[in-house]
Amino acid sequence: MLWGHGVHAQRTDRSKPIVVQPGAPGNPSRTLPPSTKGALPPRSRADVEFMQGMIMHHAQAVEMTALIASHTKNKELRLLGARISHSQSDEIRFMKRWLAARGEPISMSEPKMADLDHPMDMSHEPMHLMPGMLTPEQMEALRNANGAEFDRLFLTGMIQHHHGALIMVKDLFATAGAGQDAELFSFATDVDTGQRAEIRIMQGMSEKEAPGNTKEDKP
Repeated sequence: MLWGHGVHAQRTDRSKPIVVQPGAPGNPSRTLPPSTKGALPPRSRADVEFMQGMIMHHAQAVEMTALIASHTKNKELRLLGARISHSQSDEIRFMKRWLAARGEPISMSEPKMADLDHPMDMSHEPMHLMPGMLTPEQMEALRNANGAEFDRLFLTGMIQHHHGALIMVKDLFATAGAGQDAELFSFATDVDTGQRAEIRIMQGMSEKEAPGNTKEDKP
């Protein structure tokens, strides 16, 4: 049985229900008093559209990381890709649960977006791109690249992609009445913090990989 705020009730006996509230990605669940009511916190249309849009946004990032194994031997990039794939796949599952608990559809407009537990090929379908998402042309260039060229396109593309996520979070909190749901607020702030950190990592990797950035090449 679903209770408010993504809360589930369990019973050890018929008189003392245990109410468990699942945490956001990376956070533990917590036990709430039996008196916890089933009313979900207020949500706005902007909240729902943020979650739906971020699912689409994250799905493309997961698709990008799926290319790494067959396109580069760069160990640092492989580790970064595994980190991004794991965290964003976990966040996709959280966002799907958040929407389902509120009776909201997973997709904004694309019916094929319903199953996002696995990477999707999003480079050949017309769609409304969320901020920072790579165009079909950019995705095709990434698919056709290998080695150092792939590394360069991946890093520049994922930096662009992450900056788009920051714009989405900023727009959410700039919308009157949005972001009041505690789970959504925690999730959005975690996205902002995590992706800012990854942008710094990728910028450092890009500078290290840039041609002419070795001592031998400097005058």
